[in-house]
Amino acid sequence: MIYQPAMVNSELVDSTLTHVKKHHTIADFSLTNQNGEIITQENYKDKIYIADFFFTTCPSICPVMTKNMALIQQHILNDDEVMLLSHSVTPSIDSVAQLKKYAIEKGVVDTKWNLVTGSKKHIYELARKSYFAAKTDGDGGPLDMIHTENFILVDKERRIRGFYDGTKVEEIEELIQDLKILKLSYNN
Repeated sequence: MIYQPAMVNSELVDSTLTHVKKHHTIADFSLTNQNGEIITQENYKDKIYIADFFFTTCPSICPVMTKNMALIQQHILNDDEVMLLSHSVTPSIDSVAQLKKYAIEKGVVDTKWNLVTGSKKHIYELARKSYFAAKTDGDGGPLDMIHTENFILVDKERRIRGFYDGTKVEEIEELIQDLKILKLSYNN
């Protein structure tokens, strides 16, 4: 299935997009990863990827989400078609150095998984208008905070193919199954 704004829980979809019935894709982006490299949609060209939104100082759901993302990383380690993309929702705290420290602690493989920081406004707009990851409205300003457990499966055409609770092992297993099905669809 390909998710369009009209099919997603309306609480998650920016009001300017709720009537879009088809052709929704993830917007272009330009963010900085744990190695200080600029990461754009070009780094994910012809890749399937799993995206999420986290922050390195989060005491509650993020450690579980990161552990589950690391599980997915193990599954895709030798798979050139699949990558991971974690966006910091506290970019003012999550500097390149902070992301690098976190990446080392969590066993991030740089060629598979980018932890990215950048303009808060840009990241929050991606979360709300591209990935439909957040229920809250906001302007990406200082008081705006996105906290979501969603993992989002994105296909090679930058279309959303699934939403999963990144804190639940059974949903991670479902994501891995859906990933296999999606990969098969490209081979046929």
